[in-house]
Amino acid sequence: MQGNGTEQTDAQSGLVIYALQVGGGTLAISPLPGLSGHYAADVELIGSWRPGLVISMTTEIEMFQFGARTFGADIQGRASRWAHLPVDDFGTPSSEIDEQWNEVSRSARQALAGGGRVLIHCRGGCGRSGMVALRLMVECGEKGPDALARLRGVRPCAVETDAQMDWALAGRKQRTAK
Repeated sequence: MQGNGTEQTDAQSGLVIYALQVGGGTLAISPLPGLSGHYAADVELIGSWRPGLVISMTTEIEMFQFGARTFGADIQGRASRWAHLPVDDFGTPSSEIDEQWNEVSRSARQALAGGGRVLIHCRGGCGRSGMVALRLMVECGEKGPDALARLRGVRPCAVETDAQMDWALAGRKQRTAK
C-alpha cells in the first residue's frame, strides 16, 4: 500500500511523527526528541509507536544541546534498534557516513519489507530526515519525483537543499532479502 501519510502526536510532548507507507511497512520522520523541551514524553511517544529501527541524523552536539544525549540507549531500552548517522544541519553524509549507509539502508528496507516501522529524525524533522526517507523510498523502488511528492504531502519541508536532493536521488532500487 502506498497510501497517504498519517501523523501521530502527543499533547504532552508536542512531538509529531509524520508517517507514510513505504515498501510494505511504515516510514516516518520527526524532529529531535527533546527539541520542544519534553524529552521524556517524546521518547515515550516514539517508544509507543514501536519502530523496529530509529535512525538519528543529528550530531552529538545537537543531541546534547536539546537533552537527547542518551537517546540511543533510551530508545534501545524500548526494544528498537538504533543507528546514528550524524550529518551537519543542511548537510549531506560525509564519506564515512556514506560507507555506513549500505548496512543501515539494508536494515531499514528489511524492516519495511517485513511490515515494520522505521523512524528517521534530525533536528527539525525536515532536511536530513527527509533526505534519508526519500533515499529509502527510491531504494524501495519508487520513482524519485513521485516519492518526493508523497513525502512532501506528509511533511512539506522534507529535503531542504539541492545537495540533499542529489544525495537522496542518487539511490537506486535495491533488492531486499526478507
